[in-house]
Amino acid sequence: MSIESQLKAQLAENSDIVQSLFDDGSDPDAEYVIEHHFSSTNFDRLEKAAVDAFKLGFEVNDAEEMDLEDGSIIFCFDAVAHHKLDIALLDKASEQLLQLAIKQKVDYDGWGTYYVGDDMDDEDYEDDEEEEDDGFPR
Repeated sequence: MSIESQLKAQLAENSDIVQSLFDDGSDPDAEYVIEHHFSSTNFDRLEKAAVDAFKLGFEVNDAEEMDLEDGSIIFCFDAVAHHKLDIALLDKASEQLLQLAIKQKVDYDGWGTYYVGDDMDDEDYEDDEEEEDDGFPR
């Protein structure tokens, strides 16, 4: 897939995700934790992508190793931003990060965030972050 078609698909997905969150009642005025996902089978390339994402102003979490169903190993990290669900900001970040991924020959897997609404307060979000892999709170 060409970069133009990848970007076009990502921009459409950005709009769909934001609209779905707002349709579900997520707060349009809240600040969100936006996690842009990267992955690669090559750790060195992924590390270079993480450095580039940091230079663009994103928080970068530690790379994780994951075993895939076929037995292969993949490495991944998130480039994190904090802002409102503003389509222009998300589109700009997606374009920058897709370009970065192509430059470093890693995969940009889009972004995700969490629902923020009246029925969820800050304590609920903090509890979610403190869960271990087994799903039980610490």
